[in-house]
Amino acid sequence: MKYTTLNEHLRQKFGCKVYKLSLDGGFTCPNRDGTIGTGGCIFCSGSGEFAEKSCDSVSEQLIKAKARVESKNKNGKYIAYFQAFTNTYGNVEQLRKLFYEAIKPDYIVGLSIGTRPDCLETEKIELLKEINKIKPVTIELGLQTIHDSTAQYINRGYKSEVYIDAVRRLKEAGIETVTHIIIGLPFENKDMIKETVRQVVNAGTDGIKFHSLYVIEGTALANEYRQGKFKTIEMEEYAQILKECIALLNENIVVHRITGDGAKKDLIAPLWSADKKKVLNYLNKYLGE
Repeated sequence: MKYTTLNEHLRQKFGCKVYKLSLDGGFTCPNRDGTIGTGGCIFCSGSGEFAEKSCDSVSEQLIKAKARVESKNKNGKYIAYFQAFTNTYGNVEQLRKLFYEAIKPDYIVGLSIGTRPDCLETEKIELLKEINKIKPVTIELGLQTIHDSTAQYINRGYKSEVYIDAVRRLKEAGIETVTHIIIGLPFENKDMIKETVRQVVNAGTDGIKFHSLYVIEGTALANEYRQGKFKTIEMEEYAQILKECIALLNENIVVHRITGDGAKKDLIAPLWSADKKKVLNYLNKYLGE
C-alpha cells in the first residue's frame, strides 16, 4: 500500500536527508507535578530515553546529538526535537529562550516539539507562529486514543475534545501537527483503534506516529501487566491493524512512524518490539503486500 513516509516528506520539503536531534528542555508534566495529576500516563517513563540530558545547554545538546549521527547524514540537515515530557509546559519567555536557541545553528532547518494539547495556551501558539515564520515548526501531540474511557484508564488527564480544539487552533496558526496513536492499549479492540484514526484524520492532523503499546519497567503499566490485567499485542496482529489504519488516511497525511521501541534495558513486553530492525522489515513487507 502507498503512503508518505517521514523520510520522503522531509526530502521533499528540505531537498536533502534530515535527522532529528532529540533534546531535553528540562520540562516536567502537569500530569506528574500535581497540577492535574500525579504519576503521569501509566505507560510513560518520560518519553526521553533517547534525548540528550538537560544538564547541558540546548546548544551543547545539539552539538553532542549531531556528533553521534553526522556520519550517517553527510551533507544533510537536522531538526531540533524537544522530546522529553511536555515541552510547552512553562512560561512563554522560558520557551522563547529555549526554542530560539534551538533554531539558531545553520544546520537546523526546523523545530519539532512534543507536548500535550492542554498546554497550548493562546500566547504559546502565538510564539510558535512567530518562530514558524523563521524555521518550520511541528507540534507532536500525545493523544494515543480518542476514547475517553481508555484515556481515563491510562491517566492521560484530558478529554479528547481538548485535542480536537488544539489541532484546530494549531492549524489556524499554520503549524504542522503530528498525532501519536498507540495500537494495543488495554481493552481496546480493532474497531476502537480505527475510530481513533478516523477522528484524528477528521480533526486535521498533518501526520501520525503509530506504535504498539510496550510495557516499561518502573511505570504503573508494568504493575498492571504483572497482575495479569491485560496482554500486549502480538506482532502479526499489530501489523494487520496497522495496515487497516493506514488505509484510512488521506494522501496528505504523513506517516512519521510505523513502530516504536522503548529502552531495551527496561522493556518488559512485548519482547518482539525490542528487535526494531526485524519488526520494520516484517512491517514493510506486510504493508507492501
